[in-house]
Amino acid sequence: MTSRQTSWPRAWLMTDERMGGRLWEAIDRLPIKHSGIVFRHYSTAPDGRALLAERIADICHRRALALAVASDVALARAVDADLVHNPAEPPIGMRFSMSVHSMEEAEFAKASGAALVFVSPVRATRSHPGRKPLPRALARRIAAAAGAPAIALGGMNEWNFQRYEREGFYGWAGIDAWLGDEGA
Repeated sequence: MTSRQTSWPRAWLMTDERMGGRLWEAIDRLPIKHSGIVFRHYSTAPDGRALLAERIADICHRRALALAVASDVALARAVDADLVHNPAEPPIGMRFSMSVHSMEEAEFAKASGAALVFVSPVRATRSHPGRKPLPRALARRIAAAAGAPAIALGGMNEWNFQRYEREGFYGWAGIDAWLGDEGA
């Protein structure tokens, strides 16, 4: 966590290529100082991905948003990200977050020292059509077992999060929710 980040945000945008040009609209909707971005764009060519990450990092630094870069530790360091998301192995000297979908993954995240976990899918989601959401009781157990603040992901928006917050989740993340679309 950098000096601009004293605690983890409770609201996160997960980026991906299907957002297209609406990515900027979604970023504009993020509350200043109280939200973060997990930059994924896994299918973007490396040079284009680096340029896009730099542009997003500039916005994050200007607006005091947290930034996690998925998978690429070197890119996360290059853009001064707060976290690397789903690294192949825990990076030395950098905090990291992990996606968790099962008790085994939650226990692995805890043993690895993840600073933040994204539990998914907690609800039906357009980004993974046909995939059944985790049963609520299991999602709660996964969140509790991870040993780090748990972010609910999958079909989430601020309204849906209220119930999950009462059940022990720290925050929420979405894609479509930041575009004004239902069913993140």
